Order: sequence, then structure tokens, then C-alpha cells
Amino acid sequence: MEPELEDFLRASRAEHEERIFFLNQGLGAETHWFFTQGVAALKEGLYLPACTSFLTGVEASLRNTVCQVDRPARVESLEGVSTLSNKLLLRCREKGLPVELLSFPEEQGFEANLASKQSVEIVRIRHNLCHGNILEFVNTELGEAYAFFTPECCRTVAQTLYEISRRWTVGLGEFRQNLFAGREA
Repeated sequence: MEPELEDFLRASRAEHEERIFFLNQGLGAETHWFFTQGVAALKEGLYLPACTSFLTGVEASLRNTVCQVDRPARVESLEGVSTLSNKLLLRCREKGLPVELLSFPEEQGFEANLASKQSVEIVRIRHNLCHGNILEFVNTELGEAYAFFTPECCRTVAQTLYEISRRWTVGLGEFRQNLFAGREA
């Protein structure tokens, strides 16, 4: 086979695998599309939509799964289930979800913060970005007089959220598979 064709096929397979990665984790359409759209936004350089899609995917996956732990059926309402917070993460951990997979790579004190009033990093980032607070991402490298913000200032956090989302969905997919194993009859 021609080297160019081999390269093309290899690249096409890799792109396809990335495109269906979240679909293959068994999280359900009510969850996996947030992650899939996050990847699409990230590839297009749409860093704010990528961040919010990944964060919403994490939140939706937690809320849907915690509802299904006690009642393994399609979730029809998330009423009574809090949005992404330390409280929700603790509730999910009590149900056996691997919430430690949501810690940021350099995050110190995830466990201590989770048990306190101090938000863990994913909760803090979610609250800031989803409420329009981009102040921590303002670039001041040229000095205060030249401070600026562009969506590219969120590139690193978008890439980090992508990696966390991949790790999280694999772990959550395994949890869900074990949870629902034997319940289907």
C-alpha cells in the first residue's frame, strides 16, 4: 500500500475513534453529546464553548447517574439534584461514583477541599466560566495597561477539561456498566 494512503487511513481511523470516543463509554445520549460537542468546539478553536460543553457534560453525567443508582431507568427529571458542587460530588461518591477522576492534574487538596466549603477546581472553574467570570483568564503578560482577554486565553483549561473528560467518562462508563450488570432482565 502507498505510504500516503496508509497515512491517510491512519489519520482517518484516529479521527473516527476520537469522534466516537464518548459515544462508546455507555453514558447515554443525554450525556455523551455534551462531550462530543466539546471536542468539536475544541478542534475549531472555540475554547469557551469547549469549556462549557465539557463542564456541562460532567455535570449532566453526575446528575443523571446519581438518579439512576437507586432507580435504573431513563431519567425524566433532575429536580432535587443539585448542579455541579462539592455537595453533589460528595453525594455521588457516597453512591460509589469515582469522583476523584475529576481532579485537575496539578490540583492540591482535592480531598480536603471536597469535604470543606472550598470548591474543588472543577466546581470553581464551572461556576466562573458558566457565569461569565473570565477574570482569571485575562492576559496581563504585557502589563496591566495592556491586559486583554480573548477566547484563546482559555485554550489550556479547555485542553485540560478535555483530558479530564476522557478520564472521567472511561471511569464513569465502567461504574455504570457494573451498576447495571444483572439489572437488565
